[in-house]
Amino acid sequence: MSGNQEPILVKEESVVGIPTPLLKLKSWQWWVLVSVNIFFLIGGQAASVLLGRFYYDEGGNSKWMATLVQTAAFPILYIPLLLLPSSASVESSESSCSLKYIVLIYVLLGVIIAGDNMLYSVGLLYLSASTYSLICATQLAFNAVFSYFINAQKFTALILNSVVLLSFSAALIALNDDADTPSGVSRSKYIVGFVCTLAASALYSLLLSLMQFSFEKILKRETFSVVLEMQIYTSLVATCVSVIGLFASGEWRTLHGEMEGYHKGQASYVLTLVWTAVTWQVCSVGVVGLIFLVTSLFSNVISTLSLAVTPLAALVVFRDKMSGVKIMAMLIAIWGFASYVYQNHIDDLKVRQARQQAQAGRVEPPC
Repeated sequence: MSGNQEPILVKEESVVGIPTPLLKLKSWQWWVLVSVNIFFLIGGQAASVLLGRFYYDEGGNSKWMATLVQTAAFPILYIPLLLLPSSASVESSESSCSLKYIVLIYVLLGVIIAGDNMLYSVGLLYLSASTYSLICATQLAFNAVFSYFINAQKFTALILNSVVLLSFSAALIALNDDADTPSGVSRSKYIVGFVCTLAASALYSLLLSLMQFSFEKILKRETFSVVLEMQIYTSLVATCVSVIGLFASGEWRTLHGEMEGYHKGQASYVLTLVWTAVTWQVCSVGVVGLIFLVTSLFSNVISTLSLAVTPLAALVVFRDKMSGVKIMAMLIAIWGFASYVYQNHIDDLKVRQARQQAQAGRVEPPC
């Protein structure tokens, strides 16, 4: 998750829900855990996008199956949840939200996630992995806008600069006449892929703002376990919606023939889908783990970095064509990333200074 928003998990000034063993970690042990989670986030996101493109390139054609695998491996998230010491008694006493509202939130967000994943699947079907990843970077611009209107976040000059640059980068991709489309994809389908990916980025940004709003105004809890539970149960709802879509669309009838006609063989077909599902959840574990171990700001920065790494990985793996327009769009997007990250760095410094001043003000003067 990337966004110009306040942390949606454990705040820097709070250690609610953090297990005591983590507070006693030695410096090198902490760095090892942080490094592992960085690898999970960047590697998971890049691998999931590349595997999704590989699925289509080798004969896969089911958009609903590509949507389903993005959330189907959500039980993996139970592993970190079970490793976290239970704080149910504390949470139950603090909760001011009834069960029916929690269920309603999970269902609503889960349906939005399913729709968002479907848009991403259509986009990846008609776009190369590198082009797709560059367009996905616009989620930072959309997130700044939604955070301003929904979460009352400030719209600074640096954030405005990031929004303009990322929007310009996406416009260059859209107007590129020399686009590197996958084999058999027409110009009209390329435009459909572009619009779907752009809409998916906007919807994902809206989802982030709605999640933050839910934590701040409705659930009023932001512990590690509560956020993991939200990810698990919204993914469960999204998976159910995807399964319904798979059967309602009739695509399930084509899956057997799709597997038999898969260019790399039936075993490769199954493994591609399984590992795509796993890598999406590995990315989720990395996102939550970094917020848990460091801060939401740090997790957002690494998520932003992963958006820049994915198109580069696509260039290496699939040898996507690099036109002058795409190179320019990538450089402009990196400039937008830098503006976004630097603004977050400034905000982080302000928070730290305010906390230090507050702590200094609580120190009693000597008698």
